[in-house]
Amino acid sequence: MKVAHILRKYNPAQWGGTETAIKRLLDGLTHHQVKTVVYSPKLEKEAQSDPLGAAGYPVKRFKAHVPVWGIPEEQKQRLVSVGGNLMSFDLLPALWKEDSLDLIHTHTHNRLGGIALSMAKIRKIPLAVTIHGGYLDLPPEVGAFLKEPLKGGFEWGKIFGILLRSRKVMDEADVVFTCNSTEAGLLKKKYPSKQIVFQPHGVPADDYKKDCKAAALQAFPQVQGKRMLICVGRLDDVKNQRWVLEQFPEILRKHPDALLVFAGSVTDAGYGEAIKKRIEELGLGNKVLLTGGLPPGDPRLIGLFQLSEVVLLPSKSETFGLIIVEAWASGRTVISSRTSGAMEMIKPGENGWLFDLGKPNEFQEAVSAALDRPELNREYARNGEGIVRERFDTNVLGGRVKKVYENVIENRKRHGRACK
Repeated sequence: MKVAHILRKYNPAQWGGTETAIKRLLDGLTHHQVKTVVYSPKLEKEAQSDPLGAAGYPVKRFKAHVPVWGIPEEQKQRLVSVGGNLMSFDLLPALWKEDSLDLIHTHTHNRLGGIALSMAKIRKIPLAVTIHGGYLDLPPEVGAFLKEPLKGGFEWGKIFGILLRSRKVMDEADVVFTCNSTEAGLLKKKYPSKQIVFQPHGVPADDYKKDCKAAALQAFPQVQGKRMLICVGRLDDVKNQRWVLEQFPEILRKHPDALLVFAGSVTDAGYGEAIKKRIEELGLGNKVLLTGGLPPGDPRLIGLFQLSEVVLLPSKSETFGLIIVEAWASGRTVISSRTSGAMEMIKPGENGWLFDLGKPNEFQEAVSAALDRPELNREYARNGEGIVRERFDTNVLGGRVKKVYENVIENRKRHGRACK
């Protein structure tokens, strides 16, 4: 079986949770003898690394652009980084030339998804769609944030969206995967005849049990002897690191040996600069560490997890929350905002803490509990580890996806058509 995966963005310098989830899906599929080819837009500058290519997955780049007139280059870059509706005139012929495809799996909808849908119809093969960042289960403020860079511009790409039937991608796909059961329920209600598959993201659990503390200490010696609180994820408004930064002085008042670590690449340059400026304003230069982006499975990142006291997840929106699973696999517990993904996995009093972003006292109380009651913290972490072993192993999840592929391919053969 050979599958083409369509990505809206693949920039190793801006690696985040979506990229990690995709790579681990490909790892799981490879374990079950599924061949992969990846299609993603070209980068302005050649990447210094290529985790997907290094893992054996061919990455074929196509020209893509933001089809909007009248907005500054900075706004265009934001659209490319965190959710712009891109257009390509090269992807359709590239997919046509790809040999021996059995299925197209798009990890984006909108116009690139419309191109995937069009080619699946032309080649008479099934189309699978994965929702990574929320579709129906998306907080209004996050939707508004993603649309903000379009302000003041004219989106001339809409005509191509109509021609490509980009708004019909969800209607006509053979199967839709989502990592969030709330999203799955909403999708089943809107598309009652559609095959909707709840498919959580996975982790290679054994990798997270290897002792990687030395690698982290060598790379970041300033964490030695500190009570580390770590936020892992790209630096942008949705991930909400600024909120934690504002709460940190109060944590330091109670725990002066605490160190706050932000591990993630900057995908919104303005937000990244605002974080650095605020660190200076608060006088926290030696109390906050910015590591930059770290590749998936990097021993330095795993080591930071293992050295931390607790993992913080202050996001405004998390459809799934892969960081929760990674923290548990590393033997650490999580304090998370009440996003739909976190509320599905974290059970207060059993395996972690939840807090409301509008109630900072809840967050402070959770941090104090994690730092002042180490036995309770370890108990929550052990419970989380058990969940990882039972539900989130990469190879097991890859096998489930392959079975879905086989079913939709067989269904097409029986009925003589695809993309219902």
